[in-house]
Amino acid sequence: MLAVNFRTFKRKLTLHRKTFRSFLNRTEKNPPKGIDKLSPIVEKEVWPEVDCLSCANCCKKMTPTFTVQDLKRISAHFNQTPEAFRKQWLKKDSNKDLVNKTQPCQFLNLTDNKCSIYAIRPVDCAGFPHLSKKKWSEYAHVHKQNIDYCPATFKMVEKMKKLVEG
Repeated sequence: MLAVNFRTFKRKLTLHRKTFRSFLNRTEKNPPKGIDKLSPIVEKEVWPEVDCLSCANCCKKMTPTFTVQDLKRISAHFNQTPEAFRKQWLKKDSNKDLVNKTQPCQFLNLTDNKCSIYAIRPVDCAGFPHLSKKKWSEYAHVHKQNIDYCPATFKMVEKMKKLVEG
């Protein structure tokens, strides 16, 4: 895995954001034949190229959505009631979802970019960045958001665009 170079990532993002979002919009509305089968293949190519622990942008700049099950599991780990945990750490966003009050995430260790609750982390974190979900058209909108923060998503979209458009 390669360490993430944020200067290079930001430069590439500035150069390609518009065309990548346009690609995602087109393929979301009209998915090319076979794109759903390409996603898991391309995902396997992406991971050797990105070291998440050298980045942790997802934990620094984004927040997971906490499900009721996440709330129960994580609060039990801290010997808190779900309500006490929610009051201490979470807020409702504009969609009425439970999200972190602060960024970076309160469970991120900033010295090594490791999650202090990794084994019981929210389901949203465990699935991030959702690269090869079954239907491309159902996750293209997620990729549009994530390319701004996640080098793995950026690489996935970059590779998919080359494969689909030639």
